[in-house]
Amino acid sequence: MVGRMERQTASSSASCSPSSAASSSSACGGKKRPDFLNMIRSAACLNSSSTDTGKGRSKLSSNKVTHGFHLVEGKSGHDMEDYHVAEYKYEKNHELGLFAIFDGHLGDKVPSYLKANLLKNIIKEPVFWDNPQDAIKNAYRSTNKYILENTKQLGPGGSTAVTAIVVDGKDMWIANVGDSRAVVCEKGSANQLTVDHEPHTTNERERIEKQGGFVTTFPGDVPRVNGQLAVARAFGDQSLKAHLSSEPDIRHVPINSSIEFVILASDGLWKVMKNQEAVDLVKSIKDPQAAAKRLTTEALARKSKDDISCIVIRFRC
Repeated sequence: MVGRMERQTASSSASCSPSSAASSSSACGGKKRPDFLNMIRSAACLNSSSTDTGKGRSKLSSNKVTHGFHLVEGKSGHDMEDYHVAEYKYEKNHELGLFAIFDGHLGDKVPSYLKANLLKNIIKEPVFWDNPQDAIKNAYRSTNKYILENTKQLGPGGSTAVTAIVVDGKDMWIANVGDSRAVVCEKGSANQLTVDHEPHTTNERERIEKQGGFVTTFPGDVPRVNGQLAVARAFGDQSLKAHLSSEPDIRHVPINSSIEFVILASDGLWKVMKNQEAVDLVKSIKDPQAAAKRLTTEALARKSKDDISCIVIRFRC
């Protein structure tokens, strides 16, 4: 999350070994390395980004769902802080496709916790099957409460989130806090399903100031909450908890023949690519894993230095 937290100290980081397709990308460790060691690694061409990639498909839904993911560690001077979920579960005679991207800052403990717990917490909500929207709101709120109450274990950092739950291949519930984004391709056109929660927008600024915070906009920098965080909503961030929100924006998308695929990605992609550009780049690529890799490769070619995480979900009605 390049530049997201102004108080974050840059440190040189070596790449992790690539992990298996079935697992989430994880951090290499959190210790700063001496400059001379980084120079040696650079000279030996050992600073290439680590990757995590894979694919899967639904097995039970009449409307088949396939997905692919590709994550690349950035070159911003810190260990990998992006995590993802991409899996299918069978609950109460329904098949659920569970997808998420968590973009952490000031460490990887909060996004790692979200990977293990957020979607699980949503499904466990008593109202999930009758009212998914309320279940999502409740779970986002309770999960953030737990994170803030356990900073000794989880640290002072935070994370954005974008989650997608696909029910029986027919209904999709998208939610987000922060600037990780979901974009759907509908009849070839890009439609952003999430809201980028940026501090300078009218609603967010008014909420922050009403709660006693402030938004800075210095020349050459992005707007920040209290001069620190470049998003107005996130999980965690103990020092800013009075001025941040973990309230998600939520969209329900019925899956019909006009819905082709959805892209979930961290801001490492969206900082260098417009929504329609991303859709146009991969709409002819039927393999969602190849599509996700194509998007991350293009983001790297456009000099994105942040961690880049991407999931492509394809629908066949």
